[in-house]
Amino acid sequence: MNFELNLSLEELEKRTNKDYLIRKPMLDENSTEFENLSEGDKEALKHLVRAANQVNSIYLKQDNELNIPFQNYLNEEIKKGNKEAELTKILFDAQLGIIGIDSESNHVTLLKNAKVLDGKAFYPSDLKKEEFISIIKNMLKNGEKEEVKNILNQRTIVRRNGSKLQAIDYTEAFKTEFSIMAEELEAAAKTSINKDFNEYLLLQAKALRENNPMLDAEADKKWASLQDTPLEFTLSREQYADLMTGYVMEDNELCALLETNGITPVSKDSLGARVGIVNKKGTQDLLKVKKYLPLMADNMPLKERYEQNISSEDNNLQTMADVDIVTLRGDEGAYRGGITIAQNLPNNDKLSLTIGGGRRNVYHRQVRTNNSAEALERRKKRLNATLNPDLHKFYNPEADHWFTIGHENVHSLGPKSGTEALGKYKNIIEENKADMGSLALLDCLVNAGVYNEEEKKQILVTFGANCFLKAKPKLSQAHRVRTVMQAYFFIKEGALSVNNDGIIDINIDKMIPAARKMLTEIIEVQLSQDFSRAEQFITDYFQWSEELEKVSLKLKETDKSLNGVILTPLADSLV
Repeated sequence: MNFELNLSLEELEKRTNKDYLIRKPMLDENSTEFENLSEGDKEALKHLVRAANQVNSIYLKQDNELNIPFQNYLNEEIKKGNKEAELTKILFDAQLGIIGIDSESNHVTLLKNAKVLDGKAFYPSDLKKEEFISIIKNMLKNGEKEEVKNILNQRTIVRRNGSKLQAIDYTEAFKTEFSIMAEELEAAAKTSINKDFNEYLLLQAKALRENNPMLDAEADKKWASLQDTPLEFTLSREQYADLMTGYVMEDNELCALLETNGITPVSKDSLGARVGIVNKKGTQDLLKVKKYLPLMADNMPLKERYEQNISSEDNNLQTMADVDIVTLRGDEGAYRGGITIAQNLPNNDKLSLTIGGGRRNVYHRQVRTNNSAEALERRKKRLNATLNPDLHKFYNPEADHWFTIGHENVHSLGPKSGTEALGKYKNIIEENKADMGSLALLDCLVNAGVYNEEEKKQILVTFGANCFLKAKPKLSQAHRVRTVMQAYFFIKEGALSVNNDGIIDINIDKMIPAARKMLTEIIEVQLSQDFSRAEQFITDYFQWSEELEKVSLKLKETDKSLNGVILTPLADSLV
């Protein structure tokens, strides 16, 4: 197969320069966190890293069918001394694929003529929305209910079968990688010193070997119960990449057919892996908030109209861990305009939540903490250029972590089910809910003694200052779309304002009422289970206003960074 590189040498040199490509180092090989582990856990960590490395291959196959061949091509060209291939490989490894997106919402395409695909490689590359909907309709009318159910399942790859489509379970599609992962997890369980963690590893290994969703559920249930383990291993499954599956909710006839056949379409899972060492002090700080989850549940808007994962009587179904990161692979490590700093899993579509399982919050210490001289200077320049000087005293990077704790906890609150009906807008709305809940519940947490008034102001100001982007995002960027919606909404409510010089001002007293107002509207949309209502909600607030544009110009002036790459020295040394 012939490949042609898409970016010029000049563009490659710019995008790989340290000012444009931020380096995010994970744990170092000489870290005290690693040295303090038992010998058994040190040995187990090697196997966990090897297991995680297999997920990179899986993710590349899920993302684009040309990723692996293009990667091989780059490696061969690098051997020949091809400078453009060498620089392209740096960007390929950073964004994990031939097409990513940068912080200015530009698609970074490394292979000439490569196309952005709504169905990624979960679906045939030549399958368009209209044909997809037509095929699913015809298959249902022909009585092929079970195959359609598998096609619209979160754990299948879909391929053509004549005029129809055919689903292939992940355990078959990624059999080689899954088998290696299972062997490594079993090997880790032989040396790891924590009994609960080992039980989880064995359950996860078994689930990788068999096409049985209940095995995934049992592994997820055990993982979500882990609280006091030295090591962390997560096989994450998130659904932000697949836009194709959600299209079925846009056709009224097809929606009716799906309902008649009892089929709920669920977007495909992109697989990621996280390996780390649990930080005990950081975890203890997180657990101080846990006992207030029932209080937060009691203060959610419209709580009487839905069931949520955390009830007002019990919060045993939520565990938390602050983790020093050894490596992030697959969907976890793909740096595409940003990278996640925390997760609340399993998501609502997962079977484990129906068999009594809970959820688990895991926070990424190395991703959120960057106190390098370069990072501090970038932050100083940004604040000086965009934030009212009177508010600088309230800006606190640690407050962003406090806000994130609230965000992840609120994922466990609100409507527990039914949001699949919102189709491609489901994730945007859910992320919006988590953000607004984090702010809306601040007063009840202050009254409970979790935060003081000064810390509340720090959370509100830090959120407001961060609520602006360098460019209008693509609709596929759920996390960034929700940020634009919030900035527009808060400006409309008078909680945020921007002057003619692009300087942000924040009315602290209006922030929490605005957040609660938006949160209530979000929950109304989720409870409606109405795709058209979700679409109208997005349309109303996803507005790139004059104020947002003014700030974006200032951000571009002060921050050249376009993307980033994670560095994993400890993981590299272990394998």
